Amino acid sequence: MFVQIIEGTASDAEGLVRQGERWQQELRPDAPGYLGVTSGVAPDGRAITLVRFESEAAARANSERPEQGAWWSETEKCYAGPVTFLESSDVVEFLGGGSDKAGFVQVMKVHDVNRAEVERLDAEFERVAPSARPDLIGGLRVWTGPGSYVEAAYFTSEAEARAAEKAGPPPELEALMGEFGELMSNTEFIDLPKPQLH
Repeated sequence: MFVQIIEGTASDAEGLVRQGERWQQELRPDAPGYLGVTSGVAPDGRAITLVRFESEAAARANSERPEQGAWWSETEKCYAGPVTFLESSDVVEFLGGGSDKAGFVQVMKVHDVNRAEVERLDAEFERVAPSARPDLIGGLRVWTGPGSYVEAAYFTSEAEARAAEKAGPPPELEALMGEFGELMSNTEFIDLPKPQLH
């Protein structure tokens, strides 16, 4: 899998939604190797999109289509200021990967972590999470550097995610979440209350 991450500040959040839907209707049918997208705008205006392709070659072929270029020229007008792009084929799915059934997505931009420790904790978390956190229905982590990644966590709804967060971790997750918290001390959260999922 190859993932492209597009991030900026929305000047026209509704326009971004419209352009996303337009892409699905008009450009998706001929997009080579397209797998899916997670996109949204946080309450503070930050906008982030994760587009999944089968391979880097497929993503490049899509980017080179004239209709893709024309679509992006219009879409770019919905952002205020510069837009950043990251991409990687170093992708890890957990709990089945992303879910189009999610009602809420939380994106985490994490820096300065020990990958081996993250993977050790992941293995333990995936074993207990389905019963301990039924509101968490999938996840996708994109490594963007040796100690940095962008992760999307998919929840049934924001209300259920917040309720579980407020209640604190169940006993079987308490120690594990404490370790995660220490490991991920340098994390930026981008909450998408109305995600576009395809």
